[in-house]
Amino acid sequence: MTIRKPLAAVAALGAAAALSACSVLGANADDSADHPTSPGASGQAGGSVTFVTHDSFALSKGILEDFTKQTGITVKVVQPGDAGVLTNQLVLTKDAPIGDLAYGIDNTYATRALDAGVFAAYTPTAAAADDAAKYQVDDSHRLTAVDMGDVCVNVDHQWFSQHKVAEPVTLEDLTQPAYKNLFVVPGASTSSPGLAFLLATVGAYGEDGWQGYWRKLVANGVKVDAGWSDAWSTDFSGGGGDGPRPIVLSYASSPPDTLPEDGGDPRVGALLDTCFRQVEYAGVLSGAKNPAGAQKLLDFLLSDEVQADIPGQMYMYPVSSAVELPAEWVKWAPLATKPFAVPADEITAKRAQWLSHYSEIVG
Repeated sequence: MTIRKPLAAVAALGAAAALSACSVLGANADDSADHPTSPGASGQAGGSVTFVTHDSFALSKGILEDFTKQTGITVKVVQPGDAGVLTNQLVLTKDAPIGDLAYGIDNTYATRALDAGVFAAYTPTAAAADDAAKYQVDDSHRLTAVDMGDVCVNVDHQWFSQHKVAEPVTLEDLTQPAYKNLFVVPGASTSSPGLAFLLATVGAYGEDGWQGYWRKLVANGVKVDAGWSDAWSTDFSGGGGDGPRPIVLSYASSPPDTLPEDGGDPRVGALLDTCFRQVEYAGVLSGAKNPAGAQKLLDFLLSDEVQADIPGQMYMYPVSSAVELPAEWVKWAPLATKPFAVPADEITAKRAQWLSHYSEIVG
């Protein structure tokens, strides 16, 4: 599993066929790419924007083409890997950037990119800009929030009902004998949701307590998989693979994906007292060849058209308060009211140290 949006990897499979690691979307791509000021279909300035993003990025067919129709700018999509790989690529290439606009760096990696000087300042003008500002990393206006999601422990209601076992509620519950060998998580060193869960435990137990908590989890039989796909689809009993473990790390937005076709309640529920909130950002790259085009595309990511498409395609919550969420999300996928949090600068300073200690504990 790549990034912080577990179900987005599933949603993106169809898009992956159309979006290769380096693809061009929009009309007259070959004609405009080498002529930044040539007229586009709309009569506005044409050219192209290279859009660097993680490998779970997905929008409905035709949306990026709408951007081209509106601006005359074609979009070349580059997807080097998950959020961690994306961040590393942008840092390593900051003096010769591989694109114009980057999207998908989340709050677990944001300050690393900012400290490296990857992004240039830009304040968006889109209607959702005020909503995005609520999630800003700092006051430099180099990163703009586009979407968010809560990484949470999920449980298989059906399994617990059949086995007549009370469901866990809190992080501490997961260390109790009643849940021995029932919990599976993606690894913090190999997946973004896994790292988010590690940060949830840091936020919950503090610098002096999170390692002890993980030792309890290990003693209670937690299984650590490489990524979300293995955890959800293979080891989790409620993810379609009939695995043996009824507790999994996933997202607050996961339950609607388990709604039965014939109606009724979802099979899976999220434990909202166990969550860590991820926020995903976009930013204009320093040294971009087409910064003006990148700014237009960033504004487009905050448009109602894109914001309304995010839940269905990337299983994240839009930052915009103006768009309407799917009805099943309103009922079955509420955000946590008090997610655990760790300051961004503390994550930057201690991420490597925490991951090193974590690896020693989980083996």
